[in-house]
This record gives sequence, C-alpha cells and structure tokens, in this order.
Amino acid sequence: MWQSLSSLILRYRIFLLFLIVSFTIFMGYTGRKIEMSYTYAQMLPEKDSAMIDYKNFKKHFGEEGNFIIIGVEDESFYELQHFNRWVQLCNELSDISAVEDMLSIPNSYQLIKNTTEKKFNLQQIFKHPVKTQAELDSLRSVFKSMPLYKGYLYNDTVNTYLAVLTMNKDRMATKERENLVEEIRARCTEYENDTNNKIRYSGLPYINVRNAMLIKHEIYMFTVLALAICLVILFLFFKSFKAILFPALVVLSGVATAMGSMVLLGYEITILTGMIPPLLIVIGIPNSIYILNKYHYEYRIHQNQIKALKRVIMKIGNTIFLTNLTTAMGFATFITTNSSILKEFGIIASLNILFLFVLSIIMIPTIFSFYPPPQSRHIEHLERKTLGHVINKLISISQNYRKTVYVLVISLIVISIYGISLIRTTGYLLDDIPDKDPIAIDVKFFEKNFDGIMPLEIIIDTKRPNGIIDASNLQKIESIDKTLSSLPELSSSLSYVNIVKMAKQAFYNGNEKFYSLPRTTERNFILSYAQNGEDNINMADSFIDSTMQIARMSFRVKDIGTKRMDTLYNRIHTEMANLFPPDKYDVTVTGSMVTSFKGNQYLVSNLFRSLALAIVLISIFMAFMFNSSRMVFMSLIPNIIPLLTTAAIMGFTGISIKASTILVFSIAFGISVDNTIHFLAKYRQELTLTNWNISKSVVLALKETGVSMLYTSTVLLFGFGIFSISKFGGTQSLGILITITLLVALISNLVVLPSLLIGFEKIITTKAFHEPMLQIFNEEEDIDLDELEIEQKPVKKKEKITTDAQL
Repeated sequence: MWQSLSSLILRYRIFLLFLIVSFTIFMGYTGRKIEMSYTYAQMLPEKDSAMIDYKNFKKHFGEEGNFIIIGVEDESFYELQHFNRWVQLCNELSDISAVEDMLSIPNSYQLIKNTTEKKFNLQQIFKHPVKTQAELDSLRSVFKSMPLYKGYLYNDTVNTYLAVLTMNKDRMATKERENLVEEIRARCTEYENDTNNKIRYSGLPYINVRNAMLIKHEIYMFTVLALAICLVILFLFFKSFKAILFPALVVLSGVATAMGSMVLLGYEITILTGMIPPLLIVIGIPNSIYILNKYHYEYRIHQNQIKALKRVIMKIGNTIFLTNLTTAMGFATFITTNSSILKEFGIIASLNILFLFVLSIIMIPTIFSFYPPPQSRHIEHLERKTLGHVINKLISISQNYRKTVYVLVISLIVISIYGISLIRTTGYLLDDIPDKDPIAIDVKFFEKNFDGIMPLEIIIDTKRPNGIIDASNLQKIESIDKTLSSLPELSSSLSYVNIVKMAKQAFYNGNEKFYSLPRTTERNFILSYAQNGEDNINMADSFIDSTMQIARMSFRVKDIGTKRMDTLYNRIHTEMANLFPPDKYDVTVTGSMVTSFKGNQYLVSNLFRSLALAIVLISIFMAFMFNSSRMVFMSLIPNIIPLLTTAAIMGFTGISIKASTILVFSIAFGISVDNTIHFLAKYRQELTLTNWNISKSVVLALKETGVSMLYTSTVLLFGFGIFSISKFGGTQSLGILITITLLVALISNLVVLPSLLIGFEKIITTKAFHEPMLQIFNEEEDIDLDELEIEQKPVKKKEKITTDAQL
C-alpha cells in the first residue's frame, strides 16, 4: 500500500499541494470567526442529578451567578465627600447598558408601614444627593438599624463595603462582555484615582471574562513561542532554512485547519481548546524531523533524490501514521468523559493530529522534490560525533549494565508507589489562577470580609401550597440558618425569613429590636401587610415560589476545595434532614459552588477511566501491530514507568490530583509510546536482516532510531516546557508534568526497553512477533531505478537538477 501511495503522492504532487493550499485558505478564513467562551466551563453532564437540581432551581428562581461584585475598604466611607463619590460611582455603573440592577448602600431600601392602605411601602433610605454631613449621619443611623444588610453590604468591623451588579445574562455571553467589564473597570479606576481607595472585583461573570482575555493572550503567545522554539531547534539540527520553512508551513496549515474545524463544529475557545494551536505545533514538528532525517539518511546512501523521497514515504510513512494514531488516541479518550469541554478538546485535538500526519507525509516530500538535493552540510548531522557518543553509551548500558538498570527500575517503581500514596485529591474554583494574581487576591478579600462570594442554594419544598408561611416552617428555616452560618465556610443566609423579620420591624416603625419572626398574635396582622402591595410581592418572589410551597435559602461559601466542600455538603444534608424529615420535605442543596465541586469530582473519576482506556486501546493496537502479547507487555513497561514517576513527584511535592493534572497522563502516554513504536518497528525489521540476532538487532535499531528519538524528544520537551510560564496554574502544571513525563519516557525507551529486549530475548521475541498482523515496509526492499526517470535541465550560471518521477 505504501509503495503505491508514495507513487501517487509524487506523481500528483502539484495537484495535492493545490488541494492543501486551497483547503488551508478556506479553513483559515473560516477560523477567523472563532469566538471565545464567555461562560463558566460546565463539567457535569446534563443528566447528572446535581445538574438536574441546578436546572430546577433556575426554573423557579432564575440565575444566581450573574453578579459582578465590587468592594472597597474605606475608613472615611461615611464622610460626605467619600460617600457622595461612592454614590456617583454606583450611578455610573447603573447606567452601563448590561447592568440590570444594582444593590449597594446608597440605593438600599426599607419598608414603611402604610396604615391607610394596610401595606408596606418600599422606600429608598438615602435621598440623593446627600447635602450635609448631619443628613448623612442621620440616614446612616437608619440604614444601620436594618440588620438585613449587615454582613451582606457592609462589614463595620473592617470598614468594607460592597456593590452588587446584576448583569444581563445574554449580553454577558457574547464578545461584547469584554468591553462591558472594561467599562466597569474604567469607572472604578476613576473612583480609585479620586479617593485613593482600591476597588476589589469578583463574581463569576467577572472571573470568566478576565480568564477569557488571558486565554486569548496566551494563545498568541504560546503559538509564537512554540513555533519559534521548534524552528530554532530544527535549524540547529539540519542547518538549512528549507528545513525550517517547510515544516513551519505544515504546522501552520494544521493550526489553520484546527481553528476552522472548531468554527464548523460550533465550538468556542476554552482554556483547553486554547492550547490546541501550540500543541499541534509541538506534536507536528516531530513528524517533519522523522521525515527529513530519513530523507537525508536515504539520500546519503543512494545519492538519488526521488528514490530517497519515495523510500521516505514507503519506509516510515506507516510508522509515523501509527505514532500519530497513538497520540490521537491519548486525546480521543477524553471524548468518553461526557464533559462538553473535554469532549470538544478531545475531538479537535485527535482529528487534527491525524490531519497533521496527512499534511506532513504529503507536503514535506513533495515540496522538497521541487528543490535541489541536500548538500553535504545539510546531512552533516547524521555524522555528529556527540550524538554518536551518546548512542554508543546507551548501547553499552543495555549490553553491559542490564542488571543495574533492572535494579534501578525496581527501586524507582517502589519509591513511586510510596509517592503515589501521598497524593491528595482536591480542586479549587481558582485552581488555575496563581495566588498572586489580582483575581485570587480579590477573592480572598471577599472571603475574609464577607465569608466568600460563591453561591450555595438550599431549596425546601414543603410539598403543599402555603406550607412555607407556616410558623413552624419559618422557625425551622431560622434555626437552620443559625446552625449553618456558624460554620466558618458559610455566610448567613438570605431567605423569606429575612423578609418576614423586616416586615415585623417595619410594622413597629423600624425599631431594630423587633427584627424577628412574628409571634402568633402578631403574625396575621403583619403578614396581611406584607402580602399587599406589588413591591412586597416582588421582594418575596426572590425567595419563595408563587404557591408559597417552595422556599430558597441563599448562602455564600468560600473556595475551600472539593475535599472540604464534600464534607460541608454532607454536613448540610445531615443538618437539614434533622429539621426537615425527608418523608415530609424535599430538600435540595445546589448552586454554582455545588455544580463546580461535583463537576470536579466527576471529571477526575472520568479522567482516570480515560487513562485506563488509553492504555487498553493502545495496548490492543500494539498487539495488532506486533502480534505478540509478550512484546506488548514489554513495550508498556518503559511507558508506564514515566507515569508512575510523575505521579510520585506529584505526591512528594504536594501537587493535587485534579482535572488539570490528571490530563497529563493520557496525553503523555499517547505521545511517549511513539518512541516505542519507532524503535520496535525498526527492531523487528533488523531481526530479519540479522538472521534473528537479537542483540545485534537492538544495536542497529538504537543507532538509527536513537538519533530521531533524541531530536523529536528535544522538540517535545522544549515545546511542552513553554506552558510552564503560563499564568494559569492548570496549564502551568500540564506543561511541567508532561515535560517531566516525556523526559523519563525518553530515558526509559533508550535504556530500559533495549535492556529488556536483550535480557529477556528468549522469552519475549517470538515467531509471532516476527510475523506480525500489521506489516511495515521492509528496509531492504528497494525501488527499481528503471522506473525512475531523472530529467536534468541545465540552467544559467550554475547547474540545477530538476527531478520528476514518472511512475
């Protein structure tokens, strides 16, 4: 097949290049329409019970995460000039088109008893503008007599104050979102300049848009860095500008195709898909290295350009396809997770890795066929003494120090098992954001002063209409609020109970000491007032449904990590069951924080399954390739060792198992096994040529594939290493851990695998391995030169040879 394919590629090279150029232009133009994702990455599948609960909550009470929160610490807040400047800021923010509502001290409200109409009127506390300090002090006293706002809009003990902006959901899900957030920041910056007070920002919409902006910046940065590093390495290897330019065209065509495919599939750029362009560059360049290295090797032997190019396609085309297939498998396993963000990442990465192979095997041979053969300086790298010494040293180790290798491997495995036992499994909302990042600093500010910002909702269904307004149920809600708000992770709640208490206080003309649930004798009078008037009903709608059967308790929770959150979640359920028996009430604990930590747990468990699936699939594939279960087992050893080593490093250094770190193993395994396939494919070919001399076959295989393995691994190590400078903790960990894994894999494939093959030659290398199910082109099968016509055309000044394959 590969012989026919090589003939087709070289015969129709102009047509194939035209197709590739046209397709690249189309996909690149389509990719211009790519959009950033401006929504919180949802990890849970739609049918998960936690996701169903969250949707039911939104059905009854709407969105609870569309808030941008700004805060300030100001000892002079209630001085007239400072207060009016805060009022001005709140007014400016309210005028921004996407801000639907604003709640802050200047526009806080109180209930006023209307004895004439027997209802409560909703009245703004602060009349604008406040003209004198005496007036402000008087209104301040009124405001501070309202316990509802304490701990919610202000914290007196540390002089911190909040403004909560309710954002339009639809407009915050478009690219307009960046401009809206920047407009908010611009208004706040003016306030900072006028008052010398620093504004703090938080809320899911704000965090998401700032992350999206950073992702966009890093896509460009890492794409340029990856390309620059890979091209520098290529030049150092091959000392040829053509060896830089044409591989660059290959990977850039792959990147353009990836962006276009995302648009065609309706995907947006997320923190994962944003890594695809640099990943494709790093993974695609090794294809060109293998092809160019083989091209130079063949040309040096035969001094015939067309023969060399055709032999390149025939000899290593199949092997490169297999290595790209295993790499794609590592990414494709993410498709099984049922998480949309991982599915999209797996689909785009795996498909475009395979397409990169197609681009490489067509573009590199065909483009070089239009140019003169390589000069002597271009193939000098094949004779580099330094690399020769390294390869000879590796051969010596596998021949003379095998027992030492075995002892070191066993010791490493034992140490790794202990290190793995130390791994912690946890994840945080701000896992990907460094501690010194302004977002993380601001979140800690809100956690310290307002008990966090992440929403946690408790829904209580009494299973009967008007059940919530029963005195016993109101008392139970008050009691559970006191119990749960005493926990350090939770704030006090906002619920219908607060509205009822506020109504009683208003009934007694705003006297603070009456902020409590009505007694039986007061209840009918007060609730009759509370249920009259449109404003009163609107306030209650946020906390109870229209039938008064279902109530909502809204808490804020700190970012405490999935492990502590799981404990808190179970504690809440236990406390709720004590007061609200499951046979009489349906209680649901939901909210953005619950879906976040549940999603993290779900993701980690699914990624472990994906890793297991990757190992199984690649093992089956290698069994199909080599037709030997013993060889499959032996080939897995040098690729499992790096995974164990990386996991041990995580345990010893305190890096937790979470979504961003568990990704490492599937990706790294799919890439590292490529070296194993290259080595074993060459080893199997040498067995025939050496009349089944295993030791000699290992040496010959190591001499030819060892150089390419060192070249490609260098690209991969530096390529993945650039992710370590990311500002996202998850991306940073991904880069560092994959780099470590691939480095250990390189050493393992160059030292451990040859040592195992030589040491256990009689056990593992069987006749089945000699006669595999999947054939690879034999190195010694040659091309009939009579089939090739070399057309030589003289040119002026110096002679150029133009070759054309007439096959």
